[in-house]
Amino acid sequence: MPAANDLSTAFSRAARLLEAADGLIIAAGAGMGVDSGLPDFRGPNGFWNAYPALGRARIPFEAIASPAYFESDPALAWGFYGHRLNLYRATVPHDGFAILRDIASHLEHGAFVFTSNVDGQFQKAGFNAQQIVEIHGSIHHLQCQRGCNARIWSAAHFKPEVDEDACHLRNAAPRCPDCGAIARPNILMFGDGDWLADRTQAQQWEFLAWRAQLRSPVVIELGAGTRVPTVRHFSEHQRCALIRINKTEWHVPAGMGVSVADGALSALQGIHARLTANNAPPRAE
Repeated sequence: MPAANDLSTAFSRAARLLEAADGLIIAAGAGMGVDSGLPDFRGPNGFWNAYPALGRARIPFEAIASPAYFESDPALAWGFYGHRLNLYRATVPHDGFAILRDIASHLEHGAFVFTSNVDGQFQKAGFNAQQIVEIHGSIHHLQCQRGCNARIWSAAHFKPEVDEDACHLRNAAPRCPDCGAIARPNILMFGDGDWLADRTQAQQWEFLAWRAQLRSPVVIELGAGTRVPTVRHFSEHQRCALIRINKTEWHVPAGMGVSVADGALSALQGIHARLTANNAPPRAE
C-alpha cells in the first residue's frame, strides 16, 4: 500500500476533481459495506468464516448463491438469504454514506448511485431511491422461483427466523402470491437464467436520462474488485474522471483519474477533509 504522503496527494487530487464536477456518479462494490460491519466474502475462507455451516458442508458462495438451492433445499437457501436479509435490515450505514451525500449536495446535478450490492444500504442512508441502479437486483424484493409471472414484489412482510448454526430457515419461506411456489430474492445469482431484470432496467433508464444532463461528471468508485468486475467496467466506460478507492486493487488506467489505496470510509474522510479545507472562508487577520 502507498505511504501516507501518497494517500495525502491522492486525497488532494480527488478533491480537485470533485470541485470541478457538476454531478457525481457513485459506483459501489462489496467493499463499500465492510466499514459498516458487513462480511467480506472474498475467497472461500472469508465466506465460510461468515457461514460456518456452509463451510462444514464445503458449499462455496457460488453454489449457495444460485437458484438451484431454492428448488433442491429451500430451507438452506433461505437460511443463507434470510440471514443476509436480517443482517442488512439491522446494519447501520457507515459515515461514508453521509459524506457522499454532502459532496453531492454541493454539485449542480447531485449524485446517482450504481451498485452491485443488493443490501439496500444507500436507500437506508437517505439516498433518493429513484437515483440508484441496483445492477444485480435487491434482496428487499422477491420474485417467483418457478417464473410463473413477471411480478416483482417487496420482501418487507417477510421476517426470516434463521437457525444460524445450521444456516436453515425455521419459519415458512415466502411464496408466490399467484402460484404458491417458493419465492426467491430478486437478485441476479450465479447460473441464473430466470432473474427478472425489469426493475433494474427501469433504474438504468433513469440513470441514462440523468447522465445526459452532465457536462463534467466524476465517478467515485468504492470497493469494487475484479472478481465480479461489473462495477469496474461501468466506471471505466463513463468516459470521465475516475476516483478509484480500493485497498488491494486501486490502479486506474493511465490518464483516467486517481488511485486511492484505502478503505471506503477512511478515503472518503480524507477527501472530504480536503474539500472542507479548500472551501473554508479565509481567516480574519
